[in-house]
Amino acid sequence: MKLIVEQSAAHWYKSEMGLTDGESVRIYVRLGGCGSVHPGLSLGVTKEEPRSIGLRDDVAGITYYIEEDNLWYLENKSLRISFDEKYEEIKMTVE
Repeated sequence: MKLIVEQSAAHWYKSEMGLTDGESVRIYVRLGGCGSVHPGLSLGVTKEEPRSIGLRDDVAGITYYIEEDNLWYLENKSLRISFDEKYEEIKMTVE
């Protein structure tokens, strides 16, 4: 089980969220949305300092992480975060 944030996605987050080196971005489970793993749930993103990191990936000066208590969402799989150039949006894939 891994968290993989591709460089293009990291640069998009940095620009869109106004992130600076050393900051952290939390990926969390939220109610609603179009999640492919658990109907009625999806993943959200917020700038927040970690409490208990379950998975992390440090890319372009930013720490991206999922707290331990949200790891159940992945069902022991990995999460890849990429940037779709065609649609100019973030894509989260559980693989």
